[in-house]
Amino acid sequence: MEDLRLATVIVTALIDSINPCAIGVLILLVSTLLGLVEDKKRMLFVGFVYITAIFVTYFIAGLGLLTFIQRFDLVQFVGLLVGFVVIFMGLVDIKDFFAYGKGFSLGINPKHVDRIKEMSQKATVTGVIVLGIFVAAVELPCTGGPYLAITALLAKKFDFQAFLYLILYNFIFVLPLIVILILTYIGTTVAHLEKWKNANKKYMRLASGLIMVTLGVFLILFALDVIKLV
Repeated sequence: MEDLRLATVIVTALIDSINPCAIGVLILLVSTLLGLVEDKKRMLFVGFVYITAIFVTYFIAGLGLLTFIQRFDLVQFVGLLVGFVVIFMGLVDIKDFFAYGKGFSLGINPKHVDRIKEMSQKATVTGVIVLGIFVAAVELPCTGGPYLAITALLAKKFDFQAFLYLILYNFIFVLPLIVILILTYIGTTVAHLEKWKNANKKYMRLASGLIMVTLGVFLILFALDVIKLV
């Protein structure tokens, strides 16, 4: 069963990592940095600082939630609640595959996008760390569903193995951001990355939606002890 738990973490993290919200914000940051920083090595360094800030913020948030669930013995309640929430979020993402932009959608609030653009102008290390923390918080409606599901899942048996799985999840989540940053460093244009993101956005949404619906159903069954994963 441990292999199944690990496989669930890896697959979910891979799907969550290609979320168009997270990729779109990094492309925005990279394009801004290219205009502000002539030295590409400096751009690479600042970009990695930003990605590290996102990794640390998400990891601390997940660890805090796991600790809270365990301390107050809310495993079943949270499992059921998150299960239904994640199913709803998954259905919204699936809807966006067929009718993107129509009706309710999961995404970053437009006012936060403007704020991100303003903060991206500060290419200092401190400024980028603050930006990473801010982005991690405001993109939760877009990326938080799978992470909430995995956190609730790991809470059923929160041991050292689960702690390592949480680290692994967050590393996989930021991996595409690292790839995009390196591609930009070696010469891939921001316009090309933006075109790729826009061309595949609806498929990213579909994959994320299907995974979230599946995870939501599993979480509800785990919470009711119909299925035992650990």
